[in-house]
Amino acid sequence: MTLEAVNEQTLELGFDWEGLARQIAEKVLDMENCPYEAEISLTLTDNPGIRRLNREFRGIDRETDVLSFPLVPFQRPAGYELLDSGEADAFNPESGELMLGDIVISAEKAAEQAEAYGHGLKREFSFLVAHSMLHLLGYDHMEPEEAERMEQKQEAVLSSMGIPR
Repeated sequence: MTLEAVNEQTLELGFDWEGLARQIAEKVLDMENCPYEAEISLTLTDNPGIRRLNREFRGIDRETDVLSFPLVPFQRPAGYELLDSGEADAFNPESGELMLGDIVISAEKAAEQAEAYGHGLKREFSFLVAHSMLHLLGYDHMEPEEAERMEQKQEAVLSSMGIPR
């Protein structure tokens, strides 16, 4: 798996965020039985940076914790048959890896939420990566049953890695 990581902010997280993100992404891909090597982009930004992206891409003029930009139009969550059939041109021609998409996390917002929820920044960051990885694989949480399914999967990933609430 390739993780392209960029840090565009100044907050010191206090842990190896890039290594942790890679582990979480790999765990999600394994749990979702992804049959391909994958490529993901992760950018850490601050509140003004994510607010700008949220405004530009979603028309919402406020900061948020994480944005996901999936490149594969999954018809159902983790529905790899779309890729097997050749309907989606989602593979990097140089590496052959499946280009899943981009994740942007506001480290500033993650720190605020960690404090508000009473757990550490490492746990909040881990949750945001797992959450966004599921979005890249076609999961959503617009309906209550979808939200419950995503929550169960996120907790399964984090629990399996020893990152409890």
